[in-house]
Amino acid sequence: MLPFSLDPKKIQSVMKHMGIKQEEIDAEEVIIKTKGRELLIRNPQVSKINMQGQDMLQITGKIEERINNEDILTVARSADVSEKEAKEALEKAEGDLAKAILMLKK
Repeated sequence: MLPFSLDPKKIQSVMKHMGIKQEEIDAEEVIIKTKGRELLIRNPQVSKINMQGQDMLQITGKIEERINNEDILTVARSADVSEKEAKEALEKAEGDLAKAILMLKK
């Protein structure tokens, strides 16, 4: 059992005592770009937490995966197909450009 109730004011006080600062960020969406795809979080809840001089972000929300538009264009040009076909191939190839191009050239 916790030594205190989960009262937000008490939690903030304990965090402040420990040198932890938390700030809510009013974000409309968050995009995380990885190789070959993007993770899109719409209407996220974002908290910036500073602990011992290090900034961290805590993001909650529904994650939607989407393929990077530049990758779609690369595959479409390389395989001489439409962007729609390129996107479908990238989805099947799980974002692997070379695999998608090879699939389309067969």
